[in-house]
Amino acid sequence: MSAALRPAVFLDRDGVINRSLVVDGKPYAPRRLKDFRLLPRAAVAVRMLKDAGFVVVVVTNQPDIGNGLVDPTVVEAMNARLGQSMPVDEIKVCPHRQNEGCTCRKPRSGMLLEAATQHGIDLSASYMVGDRNGDILAGQGAGCYTLLVRRAHLEVVTARPDWRVRSLSEAVRVILKHKKGNETACPRC
Repeated sequence: MSAALRPAVFLDRDGVINRSLVVDGKPYAPRRLKDFRLLPRAAVAVRMLKDAGFVVVVVTNQPDIGNGLVDPTVVEAMNARLGQSMPVDEIKVCPHRQNEGCTCRKPRSGMLLEAATQHGIDLSASYMVGDRNGDILAGQGAGCYTLLVRRAHLEVVTARPDWRVRSLSEAVRVILKHKKGNETACPRC
């Protein structure tokens, strides 16, 4: 890692930091502020990353904005609540519809690459934590280590993450051990 660059942890939002709404086995982002609920211990986990010297950036697809299903100000209010609850450096949002072909929408790596430039991040020493295929592919495309948070929803994940974990808290434990050189392989992959 270059002395001038810092490691980061990129976090998906829905399903990693806050509860997704699951309908018929498929996860959805909350569309109302009252439905936005942070997961237990998420703030503590993010604090541990910050204390370990990581830049923490949330990267979230929010196609409901582009599809006209949620007002951007509602997503901004959710992200403000998140930012007030935990020490994240930035929250990057892709507001585009699924078919717009933008470079920021995961599984593309645009949000991670932009954050790397803006925050002086060493992507090869960084991690992407997500609960969906697109999160893992975005992290891999940026050259990051990847951690898949396993959820009960039915989405098939074909990407091969570096680690599979049950929660953000477990992901943080793996990242901190890996950073210290104590864990090189996933115990459950």
